[in-house]
Amino acid sequence: MKTSPPTSLRSPTSQEKHNGSEADSLGDELTTFDPVLEKIVWRKMDKWILPVVAMFYLLSFLDRTNLGNARVAGLQTDLKMTDKEYSIALTLTYVPYIVAELPSNLLLKTVGPNLMLPTMLTLWGVVTTLQGVVKSYQGLLACRFFLGLFEGGVFPGLVLYLSFFYPRQQLQWRISAFFSTASISGAFSGLLAFGIINMEGVGNRPGWAWIFILEGLFTFLFGVSAYFTLPRSPLHAPFFSEKEKLYVVERLREAGSTGQDEDADKFSWREVGQALLLPQVWMLAIIFFFDGSILYGLAYFTPSIVQTLGYTAARAQLMSVPPYASCFVVTMIAAYVSDRYHCRGFVSMFCSILCIVGLSMFLGSSSHTVKYGSLFLSITGAYCAAAALSTWSANNAAPHTRRATAIAIGFIMTNSGGILATWLLGSLSPSPLYTKATITLLVFAVLMLVFSSANTYYLYSQNRKKVAIRAVISRHEEKKGLGDRSAWFIYNT
Repeated sequence: MKTSPPTSLRSPTSQEKHNGSEADSLGDELTTFDPVLEKIVWRKMDKWILPVVAMFYLLSFLDRTNLGNARVAGLQTDLKMTDKEYSIALTLTYVPYIVAELPSNLLLKTVGPNLMLPTMLTLWGVVTTLQGVVKSYQGLLACRFFLGLFEGGVFPGLVLYLSFFYPRQQLQWRISAFFSTASISGAFSGLLAFGIINMEGVGNRPGWAWIFILEGLFTFLFGVSAYFTLPRSPLHAPFFSEKEKLYVVERLREAGSTGQDEDADKFSWREVGQALLLPQVWMLAIIFFFDGSILYGLAYFTPSIVQTLGYTAARAQLMSVPPYASCFVVTMIAAYVSDRYHCRGFVSMFCSILCIVGLSMFLGSSSHTVKYGSLFLSITGAYCAAAALSTWSANNAAPHTRRATAIAIGFIMTNSGGILATWLLGSLSPSPLYTKATITLLVFAVLMLVFSSANTYYLYSQNRKKVAIRAVISRHEEKKGLGDRSAWFIYNT
């Protein structure tokens, strides 16, 4: 049965006016929900967009954390670096990374994600490759700085980009699909490093240098190809028919997703300030910091941790693979549950508990087998939580500028946690026990559980207040420009 377009349709943009009667007639054919189109459009996006985005993040995480594999393969020895200098090299990556995140997210829509994201990917591919030819510690520091600068806006930009294409309640599975490539990269990095270090001496270069050269060249080539494969928005997606484009835009608008109302989504410094006043943004920011400390501590130091359990350097690369492989499976299951039952907060709590149990096992046992087994829990908890938190952040702020700011704040805090982790497991808590670091990260995991519970309760209570408001006023009587504070914007708990 055909119906006229719902009243929630915004006024047409200049581009839509130019399209004339053709767009109007297509709009008249649309229903609010079409089960046939519903299957077609999201499957097309999953086929054409999700693999590209997933590869972006896999390469991003691979190129940022392969320093840990290179360290085990001899980089620290060859460049005559102390543990403190290694921590400095890691820290230097995060400084420009953090600085770039908010400006990058605010510029993403203006410049166009189809141009900005591939450019960042291509440039950091060049820098990654150059790490393979450095001859000194100072050269490595320069590379790490520019790697962080070019890579800083990638993860928040990808989360924001996906929110242009998918409704809020379908977002976590997709964010998890691309974020879980971080866990794949953890496994893939170990396998690659195991094979590449056998190139020791080829071209008169050490094995660790080839890790950077080969992985960096692939990143560069994929970045160039992305200029031709990444669409700017649903309306610019070549794989959609005109009817499918309009259907996607309407479904996104109904779901309160970003990027679909040109007036509300215009850049505004006021909206940047409004994001800073949202309690859920700051509760999530605290959780992001704690999770970032755990996640990056494990990302950079898992090969070193495994090596302290009695494995050779090459064997340690291989033994770091299984925990990340299991992490991928759990992350995708958790994402399905979260999207199906709209329970971002409970998934975050579950992940916190996994971290608590895993870190407790590592701290309390002297058995190498138990310590290795603990990595399956702590790695899974940290990575799975990051995907849930990223979606939770994107779901609960609107309009566009407010959402872009909220997402960027979360990742600024995540990477601030990464800075702490490089020192905790670097020079402040020596191997093989990492006692001080493990105690600190265990406390952080407990606090993740506390703040996840608090944020869930806060959002639940706000939704109850909105129900009461909707009972006494109509939508047309509500003040304009409230964004996520609107009584008709339902927070995802």
